[in-house]
Amino acid sequence: MTGSRFILASGNKGKLREFREILAPLGVEIISQKEAGYDLDVAETGETFEENAYLKASAICAASGQPAVADDSGLCVKALGGAPGVHSARFGGGKAWTDEQKYMYLLEKLDGASDRAAKFVSCICCVFPNGDVLRARGECPGHILTAPEGSGGFGYDPVFCPEGHEASFASLGEDVKNTISHRARALAAFAKELENYAHR
Repeated sequence: MTGSRFILASGNKGKLREFREILAPLGVEIISQKEAGYDLDVAETGETFEENAYLKASAICAASGQPAVADDSGLCVKALGGAPGVHSARFGGGKAWTDEQKYMYLLEKLDGASDRAAKFVSCICCVFPNGDVLRARGECPGHILTAPEGSGGFGYDPVFCPEGHEASFASLGEDVKNTISHRARALAAFAKELENYAHR
């Protein structure tokens, strides 16, 4: 897929950076919807990460006539019955809240909980103008810390410790995160889907 260009259906700078860093070695160019001249705020009405990723990618593809890719991701906490899940970006006070307010609210909800198991989930969907659709999913298991640590990353990174590590995503650094994260795993699977698609 060298030379391919996709519009990322997101205004999230953290996601854009991760997409670019992980897909760049494949010769894939990722531009933001803003860079492409679009500012769509697609309603995430799906009940699953897969459904929401498709809604976002298909909307940008339809508007631009170009291949579009979207990620819908979130944090699923066992003690909260899988919440915040697809509502991760709107957890607590919704999009008006800062990342810090959201993860501090999460810690408050887990106060005293002995089971702090959690996983990050990322579902990627790519929609082509001809109607073809590619999908990929990645998960990263771990647990929720009792207090935030680290200054890197974004979202819930300061309170999530991935399995096999003793520090939060926010402390591990981009190089490590981009190897083990849910999005890294989803993008690796997506890269294989792209490669297979190119050779159909």
